[in-house]
Amino acid sequence: MSSNYPSGDQRPDPDALLAQMQAQESLAGRGKLRIYFGASAGVGKTYAMLNAAQKLHAEGREVVAGVIESHGRAETAALLNGLELLPLKQVAYRDKQLPEFDLDAALARKPSLILVDELAHSNAAGSRHPKRWQDVEELLGAGIDVFTTLNVQHLESLNDVVGGITGIRVAETLPDTVFDAADEVVLVDLPADELLARLKLGKVYQLPQAERASRNFFRKGNLIALRELALRRTADRLQGDVQAYRVEKSIGAVWQTDAALLACVGPSPAAEHVIRSTARLATQLNAEWHAVYVETPRLQRLPSAQRERILKTLKLAQDLGATTAVLAGNEVGAVLTDYARSHNFSKVIMGRSQRKFPWQSNHAARIAALATDIDLIEIGLPPTAAATRDEKTRAGKSLPLSLQLRGKARWQGYAWAFATCVLVTLLATPILPYFDLANIVMLYLLGEVVIAIRYGRGPAIFVALLSIASFDFFFVPPRFSFAVSDIQYLLTFAVMLAVGLIITHLTAGLRYQARIASHRESRSRALFEFARELSAALQTEQIFEISRKFLQRTFQAQTLLLVPDTAERLQVPATLPGDAGDAVKSLDLGIAQWAFDNAASAGIGTDTLPASNWLYLPLVAPMRTRGVLAILPHSRRWILIPEQQQQLYTFATLAAIALERVHYVEVAQDALVRMESERLRNSLLSALSHDLRTPLTALVGLSESLALSKPPLQAAQQILAAALHNETLRMSALVTNLLDMARIQSGEVKLNLQWQPFEEVVGSALRASSSPLTGHQVATRVAHDLPLVRFDAVLIERVLCNLLENAAKYSPPGSHIVLSALVKGRLLAVTVADDGPGLPPGMEDAIFEKFTRGERESAKPGVGLGLAICRAIVEAHGGTIHAKNAAGVREGSHGGAEFTFTIPLGVPPSMPDPEASDSAASHGSDFGDTEKTE
Repeated sequence: MSSNYPSGDQRPDPDALLAQMQAQESLAGRGKLRIYFGASAGVGKTYAMLNAAQKLHAEGREVVAGVIESHGRAETAALLNGLELLPLKQVAYRDKQLPEFDLDAALARKPSLILVDELAHSNAAGSRHPKRWQDVEELLGAGIDVFTTLNVQHLESLNDVVGGITGIRVAETLPDTVFDAADEVVLVDLPADELLARLKLGKVYQLPQAERASRNFFRKGNLIALRELALRRTADRLQGDVQAYRVEKSIGAVWQTDAALLACVGPSPAAEHVIRSTARLATQLNAEWHAVYVETPRLQRLPSAQRERILKTLKLAQDLGATTAVLAGNEVGAVLTDYARSHNFSKVIMGRSQRKFPWQSNHAARIAALATDIDLIEIGLPPTAAATRDEKTRAGKSLPLSLQLRGKARWQGYAWAFATCVLVTLLATPILPYFDLANIVMLYLLGEVVIAIRYGRGPAIFVALLSIASFDFFFVPPRFSFAVSDIQYLLTFAVMLAVGLIITHLTAGLRYQARIASHRESRSRALFEFARELSAALQTEQIFEISRKFLQRTFQAQTLLLVPDTAERLQVPATLPGDAGDAVKSLDLGIAQWAFDNAASAGIGTDTLPASNWLYLPLVAPMRTRGVLAILPHSRRWILIPEQQQQLYTFATLAAIALERVHYVEVAQDALVRMESERLRNSLLSALSHDLRTPLTALVGLSESLALSKPPLQAAQQILAAALHNETLRMSALVTNLLDMARIQSGEVKLNLQWQPFEEVVGSALRASSSPLTGHQVATRVAHDLPLVRFDAVLIERVLCNLLENAAKYSPPGSHIVLSALVKGRLLAVTVADDGPGLPPGMEDAIFEKFTRGERESAKPGVGLGLAICRAIVEAHGGTIHAKNAAGVREGSHGGAEFTFTIPLGVPPSMPDPEASDSAASHGSDFGDTEKTE
């Protein structure tokens, strides 16, 4: 059966794929952790967490507040309105009852999302876990998503640093692994001056405690330093690379800068000295640095003690702040050069060479030959190096040069093959009288093995043939001729040739597999670095630049990222890199648009227009296609390699996901702006309402006094005074609506919930609305067996008044209005219906928005807040309200609007007093099952 794969299996490792699937399955049922991270208390972490929770709650997400520490901040506590609060459990501790997070209740409730404030909190003795972060781990294991908060001083790795800065050692800490394992980290940042201003206003702590804090922990210098730590730690957590902000965006040569150091770790005992010296140099330069170990096939055979020493050296580098990596390759210098170029390291630091023999490898010289633009820094030997020189390994000798010098290396291999054959012949000649010819054959075979391992198939076959010829000419009788006196030597020659060819085949296969493994590792590293860079991108332009940079470096290709406009038409980026001007002229937007519309690739290597010079890959994200990745390779053959295509598709998928993430970040920012605009508008409404109420109250009083003045006014003047009084009352009602709306939106309205009969509120609402209802026929249909309902009587009366006045306003004089109430399941349903013109089509839901009116251009008074207030009050009671067009409230009527709201019934308290029951029944009889007309 034919295979699409070349010799040397390059298919994905099945075991690796299986392990990846198992890891994904293990995480599938685990909850997601989001940490709101800040520099200190008071920056707004809890506020931001509750804001996000309220948004998710409004979208229908099940959110429960497990434990929230508001510290007396009113604006923070207000955000708890509407969220389910999990009761705290009381834990006995030293004759006291301490409130703590109830983990068992949270697991039993098992909401979709739970809010757990102060992740580093220490639980009271007797709790299941000593730390709150351990409670969160159990919640995540149960599949519950968690939002939490954390300050930078609570990270274990920074505890001593913060203590040295502030002079205060924080006792409550958590391991950095908890922070690093979080699914999301949201940085909540606030400048030091603004935080100090909040502290003085008592918005962080109560004023006496705030004064003490400002003299100790909350000093400006402390806050600036903590802010820097928080920003740096967040950048590390997101694996963002500061190099992107200080290194030129070009891909080719290394930009000479002192801000990036690469330390090379080897098997030598002096490697630890190299690491410590590099760490000191990085500290002096305030630079980032990497520590890299290149493992060649020869180094894989090192003794376990030496390999363990190398791993300890890498661990030391990691502890000192380095990013560590273990690379695989055949030639140390070439691998280090590639790594330095790919990460833009301008300085490579190595230990001083201690070669005993001239033919031993010199990695520094090799790097200097391969990369003339990279600075090499050689670290001297430590004082104890002389005592350990006998441990120096000979591993890491020169192997074939990199791809740039492959032709030269091949001829060197043949030269060394010839030299090896000559050397073996010279060594074997003096020992010929003392050893059998079979031993001479072994020497030649040894030379073949050495050449095969070092230089590959071609030189190995050459040395095998040359060895047979040399053995025959110099050692087989008759000597110094190619004649054979004994036919058995022909078998010897055949065995030598067969052994040489077998060794050559096996060695070449192993070398090939090692090269393939190195290529796979390189591709995996490129994907990892690409994903890491994209994870920090917050703008579409950043994704453009990151994709262009990585694809050009990995595939030697020109790259353009095409995204659609509002009309779903692809557009070429407005700003192009300097080297893409000529390439974009051959770009075919028609092919790109086809790839976008059909979510299928086109161009090179595809079935659609394969003659094109470009490859067009659609960026298909989970929700939709986000754009097209256009690639112009320098070599068509290079881009057609299956492994290259597979990696390209993976790059395209990562870019698509990044674009979708940035899109939703922009959506979230827009929502945040709208929320802030709404908050400002509510503040304005509140301010205006307060300022208008006082003069309006005075106008009402003056208009009443004018109507009652002595001597009495004339008839025409009485009419004017009455009109002035009515208009003043209307203006006062409008201002009251504005003020109520502002209070409801700000969360200042607290419900006064009482168990009471609903019929009494109906009667008071009808009396309060008697003036607007004049000229209309109003009927009530309230069931006689309504139970007691728990509600705020004043607010529900306001809802009924608004609904009745709305029906009277938009119904012609003499129309019928019906107010009915009945029990539906576990809800009390109240309906106000009329036989007026009804609602405009499509306005059934929009009518409840603020400043929305049934008739946009109308002479009817009002600003469109009545129904919005009704919805806010009903939803605060846990109910719902909706509107629809009905058939009418009486026989023969056509159309009409119908507004219905519901309130949960709950379980009313028992009423042992019979007289109270009789009294409640007598109240219900005034309205039950009767029709009353006004």
